Amino acid sequence: MNQKQKPALPAIDTSYMIDFLTRLLNTPSPTGFSSQAIALVEKELAAFPEIRTQWTRKGSLLAFLPGENGPETPTTRGLTAHVDTLGGMVREIKASGRLELTNVGGFAWGSVEGENCLVHTRENGTVRGSLLPHKASVHVYDNVRDDKRDAASMEVRLDAQVSNADEVRELGIEVGDFVSFDPRVEVVNGFVKSRHLDDKAAVANLLTAIKTLHDHNLKPRESTCFLFSNFEEVGIGGSSDFPVSLEELVAVDMAAIGNGQASDEYHASICIKDASGPYHHELSNKLRDLAAAYDIPVKVDIYLHYSSDAKAYWRAGGHAAVALIGPGVDSSHHYERTHTDALVDTTRWILAYLLS
Repeated sequence: MNQKQKPALPAIDTSYMIDFLTRLLNTPSPTGFSSQAIALVEKELAAFPEIRTQWTRKGSLLAFLPGENGPETPTTRGLTAHVDTLGGMVREIKASGRLELTNVGGFAWGSVEGENCLVHTRENGTVRGSLLPHKASVHVYDNVRDDKRDAASMEVRLDAQVSNADEVRELGIEVGDFVSFDPRVEVVNGFVKSRHLDDKAAVANLLTAIKTLHDHNLKPRESTCFLFSNFEEVGIGGSSDFPVSLEELVAVDMAAIGNGQASDEYHASICIKDASGPYHHELSNKLRDLAAAYDIPVKVDIYLHYSSDAKAYWRAGGHAAVALIGPGVDSSHHYERTHTDALVDTTRWILAYLLS
């Protein structure tokens, strides 16, 4: 161990992390329809009496954890991760009994082709369905393989005996109802495969870090708040609700993987610059130094087609320094995958920051 390394971090409960992540992934929460997922996070935090939580007017969850210097000290640090995911809303009930959707969040329509889904009605529960091209059968239509996939060409085929709009409305379905896509969670050979690891993986990282402090009777060095936001996928999740006393804000969100990127599925990453510009240089360096001190191997990356709740906070006039870290996630906004190694290291990195 070199001279800059710190004492070992407390051991984390990896089984808890994967179990909670699986439960959260299986809780539908497209942007604007995330109260069930927020309630799950609130219920988990209730196991830790040192945490105080409150729902914001926007529907996110704000949690406060006192530091070593006591609960009366100002909250100077914050971490944030978002529970909201990609999804859809009913735009039109077609005369055929199929549904046209409008997208919630920035996904490619081809990435959800053939996926099963739930239509969340206001009063009649959920109705099962699948998202398909209108011209799906190669035995009937020309150019099925080459036709463009977009909102106008895709439709939900309901698993109900309906053949017109009136019959669909009798199920309780109306324009504006939310639609969630099945996550299809699998844990295999150390990998977690699922839709919506962006950003439920990071929510699990934060909950596991909090549980680790609790299990080892530890406190963060500074009083810290945690915002579990609910509008990140549309760009406004972190724009409000943080205390004015905040001096540093670390967003925890997935690291993008692909050609030209340094990130991979097996490591935590730090984003130095995204589509809107650089993050706070000094805070980013502080986090990189902590990773080195605790022997946490990390990737350093730049994401040109990406933003985060930390940048939403800055755009809204936030004055604290901001940084962005998170686990590497393959095929972002598609059927995603990460590895337990990346999840563990991201959690350890969060612990290093809280204890520093």
